[in-house]
Amino acid sequence: MPESPEVQALVEFLDERIRGRVIAAVEIDEFRVVKTRDRPPGSLVGARIDGLTRFGKHVGFDTPEGWLMLGFGRNGWIRWLDAGERSGDELVPEVARIVLDDGAAMRIVDTGDFLAVTLSVVDGPQDVAGIAALGPDPLSPDFARDAFERALGSRRKQIKALLQEQTSLAGIGNAYSDEILHRARIAPAVHAALLDGDERDRLFAATTTVLRAAVADRRGLAPEQLKPAKVAAMAVHGRGGEACPVCGTTIVDRVFSGASAQLCPHCQPERSPA
Repeated sequence: MPESPEVQALVEFLDERIRGRVIAAVEIDEFRVVKTRDRPPGSLVGARIDGLTRFGKHVGFDTPEGWLMLGFGRNGWIRWLDAGERSGDELVPEVARIVLDDGAAMRIVDTGDFLAVTLSVVDGPQDVAGIAALGPDPLSPDFARDAFERALGSRRKQIKALLQEQTSLAGIGNAYSDEILHRARIAPAVHAALLDGDERDRLFAATTTVLRAAVADRRGLAPEQLKPAKVAAMAVHGRGGEACPVCGTTIVDRVFSGASAQLCPHCQPERSPA
């Protein structure tokens, strides 16, 4: 699943290349991705792209004719093609393509069994329900401790699930919730209400540090390099059976509310969630 560090790196990569360009064509191969049938993406052909902005895990193309909002879902992504370049990965399911006036193109792909990519044309990003409901973004320069505390509150909800709840904190998914909790030395199943002051301090620091360091590490990479870089950088996520890089204890797999998690039982001692 795309998460905010890789989406931010993608946005910066694309913004350098598309800002000021004009949309020459929008090709839709899978019409189920279009969520605003009265304003299809093709209505923006001829519009200038004034910039690209990230909203949690979503991307917005700003044009004088409206915003083209792209939601990646679980398995969506953008593949960049320079002018005249062939994709080289025709087997990857393409659901749409945005062609620019200089011949470059963005292939929007979805590799999942369940189609989840969405495209909408709206007057403003907040017109998309999923974006209007987003919680504070830990990658925002003005993200502060008080916003973090409001997100956690005293809720009796497992902290891993809360970190991934987009209405509480924007942009965090399964992988980075594992990484944040490992850095903070907190077990995934503990309820937010049970975290003491020191644990909350560690969790806030881990949330901002892990996500911002990931953006810095991915910045400048091409879109197809971002996922492999993310996987390679994981300390515990996806590394069940391997040694914890901090203490050497074997990383274990757990399932919480149907989602997998990896943790170090030494660094993150498990306790009753309630």
